[in-house]
Parts: sequence; structure tokens; C-alpha cells
Amino acid sequence: MKKGATMYQRIEGRNWRHIWIAGDIHGTYQQLISALRARKFNPYKDLLISVGDLIDRGPQSLECLALLRRAWFRAVRGNHEQMAIDGLTSGDISLWLMNGGQWYTRLPDGKKQVAREAIMACDQLPYIIEVNCGETTHIIAHADYPSSEYAWQKSVDKQAILWHRGRLNGHFSGKSAVIKGADHFWFGHTPLKHRYDAENQHYIDTGAVMGGELTLVKIQ
Repeated sequence: MKKGATMYQRIEGRNWRHIWIAGDIHGTYQQLISALRARKFNPYKDLLISVGDLIDRGPQSLECLALLRRAWFRAVRGNHEQMAIDGLTSGDISLWLMNGGQWYTRLPDGKKQVAREAIMACDQLPYIIEVNCGETTHIIAHADYPSSEYAWQKSVDKQAILWHRGRLNGHFSGKSAVIKGADHFWFGHTPLKHRYDAENQHYIDTGAVMGGELTLVKIQ
């Protein structure tokens, strides 16, 4: 990781009235804002945490990147942010374009520079957020926490955090197991028709950009 980036970030629930977690947003900014208004989200008292994949596929990726400047918003990095970072860093954006990054190429030059700066700032996003709500500990990561037991600052594989679907596939095939060390684990990455819960793991990408509902879960 580059200097300044961090694997883990910790949030203390006592600093907020309510805390919500959002599934993959993928450029569906207006859908997110409508969902927050329906839930009477208060940006002065409440916090929203994204499971990653703010960008791509949807029409408002630039607006979603702007959320990162809001005091009421936090996010872990998703594989789509990582593809964008890697593409802009290397100069080869072909993989990103194949996975929904075309919006970037269609921006006028001025907005393209704003988008580039915002994407490169995503390299400072943590891979894992730990939220402590009283006696309950929540762990948020994009695709998986690739270990059988969670520990603060434990070294785990970054690629697996962003891409791994093996644990979810295991749940589907009847091979579920608790992840020790925390109470709840919240993931996105794999679009599902409905939120899926197995053991102490929760999968909340419900395909908002594909016409599904944007799942928001209140954990405090």
C-alpha cells in the first residue's frame, strides 16, 4: 500500500446517533439520496458507511465519489475503485472499461480531471472498517474477510478482501461457518436479489444498479 493508506479503520458508535450501512451503490446517487430521505437520515447526527463500489455501471459515479468529502460518509474500498486506481496509475484502463468504467471516458476534460483526482484519493480508503456499537462489533469489508477469525490490524490478503466469493459460495453449498472475533460481518460485491444472512455474515449488494433495491441497514 502507498504511504498514507491503511488496511483498517475504526469507528466508535458513540459519536453518532444512527449508523447505516449501504450495499454497492455503483453510481446510483439519486437512489441513495431518496433512500436516505425516506429513512429521515440526519447528516448532522448520523453516519453512512459504504461496503465499496461507489462507482461504475450507474449514471452518477462522479456524484458518488463526491460523497467521500462528506463528514457523514465513510467507505471501504471496493474492487471497482481498485480497478480505476490501477488503470489510471498504469495508463491501461481496458479492464476498468470492461467492467463499467466507460462513464470516465465520456466526461468533459474539466470533470475528467476532478474524477481522476477523486479516484486517486480512493487509494487512501481502508480495506476494512470496524464499528464498535456498545458491546457489539461490526466489521465491514467489500467481498470477504479472508480469515476464520478477525483481529484488529491482522494481516489478511487484500485481493481476497476485494474479490473473494469462496465464502459466499460455501454458504450456498451448505458449508457455513462463523467468523470469530467480531459479532457481525457486512459484505457487498456479489449482486443478489435479496439480502443474504448466514451465521454472522451479511451480504447486502442487492443490485441497485441492475434495477434492484439499494439495501440500507441500520446497525445503531
